[in-house]
Amino acid sequence: MSFIDALSESVVVFAVCCIWGVFSQDFGYDGDNGPSHWGNTFSQCLGKHQSPIDIETHNVLNKHFQPLKFENFDQQIGIGLFENNGHTVMMKILSDKQPQIYGGPLQGTYKFAQLHFHWGPNDTIGSENQINHHSFPLEMHIVMYNTKYGYTKAAVTPGGLTVLSYLTSVTAQDNKHYDKLEEGLHQVQNIFSNSTVYNVGTLSDLIAKNRHRYYTYEGSLTTPPCSETVTWIEFEDTIPLSAEQINAFRLVSTKTGRLTHNYRPTQPLNGRIIFYNKSSGIKGNVLSISIALFMLCVHYSVF
Repeated sequence: MSFIDALSESVVVFAVCCIWGVFSQDFGYDGDNGPSHWGNTFSQCLGKHQSPIDIETHNVLNKHFQPLKFENFDQQIGIGLFENNGHTVMMKILSDKQPQIYGGPLQGTYKFAQLHFHWGPNDTIGSENQINHHSFPLEMHIVMYNTKYGYTKAAVTPGGLTVLSYLTSVTAQDNKHYDKLEEGLHQVQNIFSNSTVYNVGTLSDLIAKNRHRYYTYEGSLTTPPCSETVTWIEFEDTIPLSAEQINAFRLVSTKTGRLTHNYRPTQPLNGRIIFYNKSSGIKGNVLSISIALFMLCVHYSVF
């Protein structure tokens, strides 16, 4: 794919994001436009499989999924397109090699569409999903679509989307992997602004290193139209960011002033099962192989 093709593809992603509700100006996070009123305009926001949720770890079901396969996550992001849509800051990748993921709980191959963030007014709250009633100051969502359906159909088809979700923890030192992302963030503080940042790094740099421990459940988009088409993958390990880096998100402007918070409250489970992938990755595979070899040796009386 040429750069022009990649740019054209990004334009299509932009259009699809409008369909998904990411750019809609008909909702907010306070007052009459707040989450408790979304269902008045967007009926799917009243559905039974809504996101985000509170993950109570004593109620999850352990399950050994096949390993998740990450493709092009280690590719350098030559150009990142940052946009402030009034609800969040989003980054799209202008590249001929878009990140893809398959395996785990996913049915099919999913391609990168965009990533964006949710945060709160201080470092004690801000994430959308919670763990054991605990909120985190920031949450990153990597939105990916099922290549079997394409952009538009994936947004309205169950299993059409997956969101890779990463929670953050506050550390004393800046996370240097986020320097370029922070640069893009500062350039789009004004509502409806956009900016390109070069040499952002890799998607692997921006996410937690352990990819084997995660929770997964079926849910929805967390903004209108709240389509129930998302397989959520909530990774257990957090991304370390400094308080200063997190505070930079609160400087982003919306149409009513600073966007100090943009998280939807947690929604009822309504009988859904949350799975926890208990695979330990390579170590777990080595252990399984070792046990199999031992049993084989016993069978043939090698010892």
